[in-house]
Amino acid sequence: MRRQRPNRTRPPARRLASFEPAAASAAFVAAMLLAGAAIAADNAKAPAEVVGMAVSATTIKKACFTDSLVVMGHVVARNEVLVRPDRDGLQISEILAEVGDTVSSTQTLARLSSPNDQQNATATVRAPIGGLVLGAPTVVGEMASARGDPLFRIVADGEVELSAEVPAKQVARISAGQLAKVKLGGMDELPGRVRRISTTVDASTQLGEVRITLPRNPQLRVGAFGRATINAGESCGVSIPLSALLFGPDGAVVQTIRNDRIETRRVTVGLSAQSNVQIRDGLTEGDLIVVRAGAFLREGDHVRPVIASQ
Repeated sequence: MRRQRPNRTRPPARRLASFEPAAASAAFVAAMLLAGAAIAADNAKAPAEVVGMAVSATTIKKACFTDSLVVMGHVVARNEVLVRPDRDGLQISEILAEVGDTVSSTQTLARLSSPNDQQNATATVRAPIGGLVLGAPTVVGEMASARGDPLFRIVADGEVELSAEVPAKQVARISAGQLAKVKLGGMDELPGRVRRISTTVDASTQLGEVRITLPRNPQLRVGAFGRATINAGESCGVSIPLSALLFGPDGAVVQTIRNDRIETRRVTVGLSAQSNVQIRDGLTEGDLIVVRAGAFLREGDHVRPVIASQ
């Protein structure tokens, strides 16, 4: 009789072994997606920082400017004295003073005599005032005239000054007593002072004359060309570096900075001195302006001001 074998059927294999890795991967991906979405939401809430171009800037201050006027002219005698003999009909027999000599009052300059050797037909020419001889005769035997060309020309007391021409529209800016700096060829700068302003102007040239006193100096020569800078006054106001001033189709402009943005201002220019210029209108003390590179900026540009030393 056969013995019946017991039923040893294997239990069904577990399917979870192949499912668990897939489930973990899906969960990881979902977590990453959620984190990315959160980061994107935070970035959407925070605006991106705008980095502006760095520009050199300075704060406007007030300063005083000298109102100067440049004029040109020649050195002349302040007072020129013309010396002639008292009578006609005599000729020069002796010359005792030459051009460039300094003479004193009543000093003998020349002697005259009759060309016909007449008795007592002699005369002495003396200096009526002390000063510098500017013109003198050079030929002995030349006839002298009491009404013709002078025998001698004397710069009274040796005082010379600059006679300069001024355009008619500038004459009103000049007044007696104003200080001046005079530059003559081959000499250091000399101090001067306005002595007189002409009350008329030339009808054809529209130029007036101004006389500027000069200090005594043996190097000064009558007729020498000179240039004078007259201090015509002082004006105080807003001052900016000359490099901050731009010129466009509508005139002068300056680039200002407000809340890190460029604002273009039209300005009225006044006096200038060295590297600064006066602004009469358009800016106020304390404004922040672009010192350089303003031509590359436009209205509304975002900038990062870097304060420059004056």
